[in-house]
Amino acid sequence: MALQWIDALKNALVDARAEYPIPSALKVALTIVGGICISSYVLSGMKLFFSTFVVGGKNLRKYGKPGTWAVVTGASDGLGKEFATQLASKGFNLVLVSRTASKLEALAAELEKKFAGKNLKTKVVSMDYSQDRDEDYQKLAREIEGLDIGVLINNVGQSHSIPVPFLETDANELQNIVTINCLGTLKTTRVIAPIMVRRGNGLILTLGSFAGWTPTPYLATYSGSKAFLQHWSTSLAAELKPQGVDVNLVLSYLVATAMSKIRRTSMMIPGPRDFVKATLSKIGSGGYQIASSTYTPYWSHAVFLWIVEKTVGPMSPTAVNINLKMHKDIRRRALRKAEREAKKN
Repeated sequence: MALQWIDALKNALVDARAEYPIPSALKVALTIVGGICISSYVLSGMKLFFSTFVVGGKNLRKYGKPGTWAVVTGASDGLGKEFATQLASKGFNLVLVSRTASKLEALAAELEKKFAGKNLKTKVVSMDYSQDRDEDYQKLAREIEGLDIGVLINNVGQSHSIPVPFLETDANELQNIVTINCLGTLKTTRVIAPIMVRRGNGLILTLGSFAGWTPTPYLATYSGSKAFLQHWSTSLAAELKPQGVDVNLVLSYLVATAMSKIRRTSMMIPGPRDFVKATLSKIGSGGYQIASSTYTPYWSHAVFLWIVEKTVGPMSPTAVNINLKMHKDIRRRALRKAEREAKKN
């Protein structure tokens, strides 16, 4: 019976095609459109492959000879500490900015000893970005006055302690995320960028997140703050490019840091050293992805991003629902762990 239905369907299609033939012009048009679509995917895939696995990014030496200064925010721990270490190894002097003066001073002493042969110089500026004090930014401006600054790493940031519904988000946590991630990054850049404009050369890297690339329920405030930085950074890049300053958003999935609360590395989750190494070696290499002046330096993150952008899309209901389910589950597990620890105590 099934075979009879199939034969009948085939005959009906043949009859329909004979009675209503597809115009030659439409066939040509459909062939051209199909060819363009396939070619765009192939070209994008080739850009991904070469950018990620073959070709390096812009050389850091473009932004200054050894002895040029780099400013790193959130420098005392995690990615910020690693950025400072790797920039020092490449001959950059450092302005280290973070909340805790003792940690900054210890890091400065450690790096000056480690890179004594490079005649490393450091400055430390302790400031609590959550307080949003004008005097802190004025102090930063005084400390960097007269320095030849070629690189700014906007690394300072805060996320939620655990995934949480927006309506249950602690008011202080909400305020701090927006103040630190958004205002802190903008105001620091307002202090540093004019120096780069005057010298006609510079690099501004702002740490983004997949949470800003695709909407992330249960991290709504953090997700929104990182989406803000994406649009701000891309806009700033267009403004400063004619003046010789390169601005890029560094887009990443998870990295094993204290903020992510992930300790073990994996194929999808690098440690700070590998992630920062990729970031500094792949500057400006994101020509295969949708957002302008954005790059995804770590290879597995880049492949994951490309697949999502070429299939369901990062803003699609499918992507949002997957994020929703994943972060609900993370929240459940975090709350159960907290309950177990509370019972032990």
